[in-house]
Amino acid sequence: MNDPREVLLAEARRRGESLAALSGMLGRNSSYLGQYVTRGSPRVLDARDRKLLAQHLGVDEVRLGASVRDAALRLPVLSVAASAGPGSLVEDEVVVGVGTVDAVLARSLGLRHGLASVIGVRGDSMAPGILDGDQLVVNEADRRPDATGAVYVIRIDEAIMVKRVRREAGGLVATSDNPTADPVPSLPIEVIGRVVWLMRRPG
Repeated sequence: MNDPREVLLAEARRRGESLAALSGMLGRNSSYLGQYVTRGSPRVLDARDRKLLAQHLGVDEVRLGASVRDAALRLPVLSVAASAGPGSLVEDEVVVGVGTVDAVLARSLGLRHGLASVIGVRGDSMAPGILDGDQLVVNEADRRPDATGAVYVIRIDEAIMVKRVRREAGGLVATSDNPTADPVPSLPIEVIGRVVWLMRRPG
């Protein structure tokens, strides 16, 4: 099913929503999407309408006719929380939802489909920059810290952590930003990805 009109119609039926109702959600007249599907007018959906529909229906914007370059990037939201404290043990990473990042922002952050995710934070060892309850966008294509260092999600002895990581002559070194935090274990570090964006609920 590659035709955006067929995708829209199928997804609307799957959710039990009429094209007229979806048109109203967009602030359009009730026949807007019906004419798009049956008559091809408009020929392509307005970018704003396409984005809203993709978010509402839970589908990739590309399936509704966006170019890959213009489509918002859909990221898996993982149930695993990267501990900013002593570390949380995890057995696997379970997808519990999907988040979206605007196409322009995704490009500026260097994010690519299948190589980025959203994870939550527990603990305060990276305070004040990263707090308990924050959500982090992680670029899993960036796994090579340099000598300057940056904030990464890492795994140490099966514990998932968010730490500041830099490369030294002897290998990778991970530290916490909070000076009162417990020291990071001196064990091999597996880099999962670089933290490139932070999301926080308003206080």
